[in-house]
Amino acid sequence: MEGLGNEGLGYLGAGIAAGLAVLGAGLGIGNIAGSAAEGTARNPEATADIRTTMIIAAALIEGVALFGEVIAVLLVLK
Repeated sequence: MEGLGNEGLGYLGAGIAAGLAVLGAGLGIGNIAGSAAEGTARNPEATADIRTTMIIAAALIEGVALFGEVIAVLLVLK
């Protein structure tokens, strides 16, 4: 990696960090959605409660992913 200077490595690191943050969020939200669908199938009367819990959990996961993206941008700006 002789042609890639410190700046290039910073961009590479930020890209990897952003990708991992999005990957983790996608896996987490997919897991939540699958569990919610299974819970709704088992107990249709609890659909509203399951939906509310799912939305709150998905928002928390997205918040963590957003922090990961912000850190990646800060790595590039440094």
